[in-house]
Parts: sequence; structure tokens; C-alpha cells
Amino acid sequence: MKTKREDVRNVAIIAHVDHGKTTLVDELLKQSGVFRENQEVEERVMDSNDIERERGITILSKNTAVHYNGVKINIIDTPGHADFGGEVERVLKMVNGVVLVVDAFEGAMPQTKFVLRKALELELPVIVCINKIDRPEARPDAVIDEVLELFIDLGASDEQLECPFVYASAKAGVAVLDLSDEKQDMKPLFETILDYIPAPEGDPEAPTQMLISTIDYNEYVGRIGVGKVENGTISVNQDMVVVNHHDPDKQQRVKIGKLYEFDGLNRVEVKEATIGSIVAVSGITDISIGDTLCSPENPEAIPFQKISEPTISMQFIVNDSPFAGQEGKFVTSRHLRDRLFRELNTDVSLRVEETENADSFKVSGRGELHLSVLIENMRREGYEFAVSKAEVLYHTDENGKKLELWNLLILMFLMSSLELLLKNSVREKVNSAI
Repeated sequence: MKTKREDVRNVAIIAHVDHGKTTLVDELLKQSGVFRENQEVEERVMDSNDIERERGITILSKNTAVHYNGVKINIIDTPGHADFGGEVERVLKMVNGVVLVVDAFEGAMPQTKFVLRKALELELPVIVCINKIDRPEARPDAVIDEVLELFIDLGASDEQLECPFVYASAKAGVAVLDLSDEKQDMKPLFETILDYIPAPEGDPEAPTQMLISTIDYNEYVGRIGVGKVENGTISVNQDMVVVNHHDPDKQQRVKIGKLYEFDGLNRVEVKEATIGSIVAVSGITDISIGDTLCSPENPEAIPFQKISEPTISMQFIVNDSPFAGQEGKFVTSRHLRDRLFRELNTDVSLRVEETENADSFKVSGRGELHLSVLIENMRREGYEFAVSKAEVLYHTDENGKKLELWNLLILMFLMSSLELLLKNSVREKVNSAI
């Protein structure tokens, strides 16, 4: 019998790049009491990767959890760049709703449309957070109209169109339900999450089912699978079966080594977890994204979200120049191959193919930024190799027609009346001089 677990909420923060997702999560962590009063906390504390901190962007989806009024809120911070859209797509199966963050000046942007479409396709309820209302040029009312138009364009249901709107300044740590309300803290956003995001639902007495949505790695315990418990209870030393909806032949008997839940920025070791809990599991060597952990008596796989296809490809080639071997310590084709195929374990948007040349590998990704981050990570790890220029990937439809990827680009030029007057004045003076 299915029941709701009212003491848990699972929510993802989604948005276009630079609309303030990670800063918002920072403030939710601070105001929930995760940090001590005298604890020094860096900005964008969720961006722990070196490249993330250097570039000021989120690349990997990350889990955290806060407590508010006796309810544990599992929060997933997601990337904003389209190149890392696969990170967003795969974690949406873990949550029961999303907070869509939109800049109060920029409004709905391309990635806003992308992430919102994915949430609506999964019929997830959406809370719209109009962020950066303290910007001098903020236009929150107009942005609300833009967001509602986007909902309609994407075919949102009547229930999804009735979504709540919250106005916030993540940087100032305040949120309100009406712009005329007094701005004090993030309590209105916390309350909206508890009221509008449904509690996770499942059957605690049924055979265990848990879909793996994220893979992490620890040099001490090896591969770690992260996912939400859909049914039953999972516990340490429990005998399980790994199955995959898209690979019917996969069926592997395993035992749960260690079990962790998220609390703030930490993983806390637990003995067992039940429906609605987002947990990390270690001790399973070959576990992959999209696998389902099941009880042996009912090995039924859960379908995994279809990930968008790559758009460009590059050749990763062993460096055979006269200066080869001077910068890296991993220089052979075997080193290069092992590293690239290992990346497939954690990056569901990447494709790696062997070519006729044993020293060259075709690597396909969602965009140049996606592949450039992989290249930089490998360079820092000591890999030395060469890459070709990026090439657009073509697809062939069911009628044999060759299709090429295309994007619609809209450039908006905003000019104030004063700028127009100045330009016209300068133009008149030039004409008179001529």
C-alpha cells in the first residue's frame, strides 16, 4: 500500500546560467542552521570543483539537505549551462518538484526553457523564484508574464500554470510572496516548498527499488551510487540485484556495503533508509547511472530519463609531436582510452568511440564547453594528448533524411532615450561638419 512520507521533501534548483541557483542554495543552508554562527563559509559553497570555482559556474549536480520545521528538504543544485543539461535531466527522477530560478531583469532565457521543459515532461510541480529583485533595473512583474507565456508555449497543464511565485534576493538572503511584504529572511521560500512540493510516495512494505541517478567516486570505498528509494527499505549488508531497464541482460547479485544520507554538506552513515530518502550506496563495483537496485524476489527495473544526444565531436589523439612526453605522465593510447571510458561512468551526456586508428578516439559531447572541461580536467590529472577541431554531428531520421543541428539566436539591444539623444546629437554634428 502506497503512503506519503510527510517528513521529507525532494527538490531540484534549476535555472539559466548566472540566475543565482548556487547562491540561493548557499542562503538556504545558512538560514537552516547548517553552519555554526562563527563558521567561515565561502561563497558558492556547493561549487567544490576547482574549475567550478575558477570559472564561476556549476558543472556537476550536487546533493545537500536542510531541516526546516521538522521536515528534511533534500536539495539538488544543478548546472545552468546547456552543455551540462545531462546533469539536470538525470537528477530530475530523484525529486518530486523543482524551484525554477529566473533573473528579475534578464527574464526567461534559453536554458530556462530547456530545464522547464524537462520538468514539465515529468509532470513535476514548479515553484517559480524571481531572483535578484534588488537589482536597480529589475522588472519582476514583466518577468512573471514572460514565464507564464513560456509555461503556455511548453504545454503546461492547468495545475502547473497555477504555480506559486516567490520573489527573492539570494545575495541579501531574503524572500517574499508579495513585493510589498517586509523582506526579512528566506522563510517564505521554505514555507512554499513545504506547502507546494508533494511528499515522496511509495510502499515501505514492498520489495526494495532504488534508481541510481548519480555516480561518485572515493579512493577508499570506490564507486558510490546515489539515488532515491522508490519502494521498500534498503539497509547495510542487504542482498540486492542490479538490473537495468535499457539492458535486459544485466542482472548482478550484490550486497550493500555502506549506506549514507545527506545532511548539510556531509554524508552521514546510516544503517537503513526507506521510501523518499536520497541515499548514497557503496560496495558495488560495477554500478552505473540508470541501474536499479532491487530485492532478489522482485528484480523490476525503473525506466531512466532519456538523455539529450551529443551535438559536436572531437578527436582525442595521442601526442606524437617532437615535444611529446614533456608535460604529462600519462601519454600512451592505453592511458587515454582508460581515462575516456572511465568518464562515461559519471557523464551520461558523453560518448566515446574507438576509431580505425588505435591512437585516436572520437569523443562526442553537448557542446564545446562540455568537452573543454573534460580536456582541462584530464590535463590537470597529468594526461598529455592532442585534440582536433570540433565537428557538428548529423543525424538521419527514419526516412533517411540527413538532419543538422540548428539553434535560434535572438539578439536584443536595449538602449535608453538618453543614449539615443546623444547618438543623434553626435550624428548631426558630424553631418554639419561635412
